[in-house]
Amino acid sequence: MQSREKTTCCIAGGGPAGVMLGYLLARAGVSVMVLEKHKDFFRDFRGDTIHPSTLQLMYELGLLEEFLKLPHQEMPRIGGKVGDFAFTGADFSHLPTKCRFIALMPQWDFLDFLASQGRKFKTFDLRLEHEVIGLLEENDHIAGVRAQTPEGITEIEADLVVGCDGRQSIVREAAQLAVIDLGAPIDVLWFRISRKADDPYQSLGRIDHGQMLVTIDRGDYFQAGLIVRKGAFDAVKAAGLPAFRELLLLVAPFLHERVEEIQNWEQIKLLSVQINRLEQWYKSGLLCIGDAAHAMSPAGGVGVNLAVQDAVAAANILARALREHHVTNALLAQVQERREFPARVIQAVQARIHNASLNFLGHPGKINPPWQLRTVLRIPGLQRMIARVIGLGVRPEHIHTDMEPKALRSEM
Repeated sequence: MQSREKTTCCIAGGGPAGVMLGYLLARAGVSVMVLEKHKDFFRDFRGDTIHPSTLQLMYELGLLEEFLKLPHQEMPRIGGKVGDFAFTGADFSHLPTKCRFIALMPQWDFLDFLASQGRKFKTFDLRLEHEVIGLLEENDHIAGVRAQTPEGITEIEADLVVGCDGRQSIVREAAQLAVIDLGAPIDVLWFRISRKADDPYQSLGRIDHGQMLVTIDRGDYFQAGLIVRKGAFDAVKAAGLPAFRELLLLVAPFLHERVEEIQNWEQIKLLSVQINRLEQWYKSGLLCIGDAAHAMSPAGGVGVNLAVQDAVAAANILARALREHHVTNALLAQVQERREFPARVIQAVQARIHNASLNFLGHPGKINPPWQLRTVLRIPGLQRMIARVIGLGVRPEHIHTDMEPKALRSEM
């Protein structure tokens, strides 16, 4: 026999959008249940960049000092290398924010921190190993979800269901929301490789000999991503691991013998890059945000931060209506209206980056940086402008929901 429960807001997916929205709504006194299909947040090769816009939100919430006690690296500027030409692409030191840097932090630490803050509120309920497998529908209205749990199937009634379950969203599929696929000509092969203290580091990656490699500083190792043409992974595997290691040495010769750490294909994870968005993010009783509403490329590392911005906007617009149990389609439309424009702008920029990258992939021999790159980088204030786009995004959000003291647990 199926069990049945009830909450005010049921959030499918415990990623950045889901956990942040759950925290903000619970803080505002809304009963919220966050369903995460895994038993913890520990999964590698996820977005690890916490941008100044997100750090500013942590400051506005009074959480920044405690948050920055977690292990992280700080990048006040980011740059790359094309052939032998190293450049700075963005300088965050002039941003009008509390933190003028990007923080590199494993996503599981970020999510664990938010969840621990959420648990301070009586109305926050995080359910691990709860996978949403369907929706409850009544007269064209989404009335809740059906979830697979360790104890079996459960049905959870809710005033509002929010799909935060990523680019392969079960929620948006079950709701039959139309997806606009913008396409992406590249994929990313993610892997770990050890790091030495004196390694050269270009945060935007390096391009040479027809290869593009991103290396993200994770302390004692790099989270590395080799950019390949869409669908090329099978051909890379067919060429064998020795050939793969040679590709890495072409673009990053400083790795030397460390490429031998890659001993099998299980160490290499394929990220099939997607850029898409929903035509409409909502229907009666349902809203999608984050990657469920607009799948982003890893270009610029903005995915986590856009998802968090979506969550803040949704909480700002919906918290009061959820407390009063009166969420309308007009309010859900306001969330899309607020957040669709930033998503469209960033996706357009990412598409241009992807198309430009094709000019380098497979280019034989040593790459000389194009004169256009050198010329553009001389434009006064360019690094500051790029820093605003990457660091703050388009239409940054701020906290407009008040904390309800009654929502705090009595033991706090």
